[in-house]
Amino acid sequence: MKIALLGYGKMGKVIEKIALSRGHQIVLRKTSSSSFDGLENADVAIDFSIPDAAVGNIMTCFDTNVPVICGTTGWLSQYEEMVAHCKAKNGAMIYGSNFSLGVNLFFEMNTYLAKLMSKFDQYKVRMEEIHHTQKLDSPSGTAITLANDIIQQSQYTNWVLQNAHLNEVLIDAQRIENVPGTHTVIYDSEIDSIEIKHTAHNREGFALGAVIAAEWIMGKKGVFSMKDVLDLK
Repeated sequence: MKIALLGYGKMGKVIEKIALSRGHQIVLRKTSSSSFDGLENADVAIDFSIPDAAVGNIMTCFDTNVPVICGTTGWLSQYEEMVAHCKAKNGAMIYGSNFSLGVNLFFEMNTYLAKLMSKFDQYKVRMEEIHHTQKLDSPSGTAITLANDIIQQSQYTNWVLQNAHLNEVLIDAQRIENVPGTHTVIYDSEIDSIEIKHTAHNREGFALGAVIAAEWIMGKKGVFSMKDVLDLK
């Protein structure tokens, strides 16, 4: 499989390492200072760039008829526009706030726990997320996914970063050097607390998931998620 890497920072380099180890070829390493030359030769593109570049990268992939796997977060205000463009171009896309197998299992656990806890209003939910200082968006896309899944299963209406009211999920977003990603969901009452937590030890889990998603999307058309890739639906 020929892969175009859109974004060649730390994540891009880890994705390259894993892709090569699985027998794939890298035909483009796109940075902010380079062009899309070579994208037309790719079977699939993997985007781990920056929020300001992601939408342009995705649209260029659709226009070039290249399926795209996007792990960049911070651009979701334009997600529906990208879905519409994908359908108009008969393209293929997977967006994931997190491609790690463990995190996607954690998403399922979070949804199930939220269903259980929705019946017990003595518990108030809050979240903590910690990432490295180079992460540009806050809170993380993973934290937003977790919060939105809780909201769908409960009486909570939205998430906030501070001064949460009774119907709001508080997300405490911290940036600490050399932390790949830690997410904790906590239900507190006056008498006890219940929590679930995912801790990433390195970037390889995210990179492997993105490459597996790229392998899975070959020959498909439409908009998918890691639930489809991992058969979690």
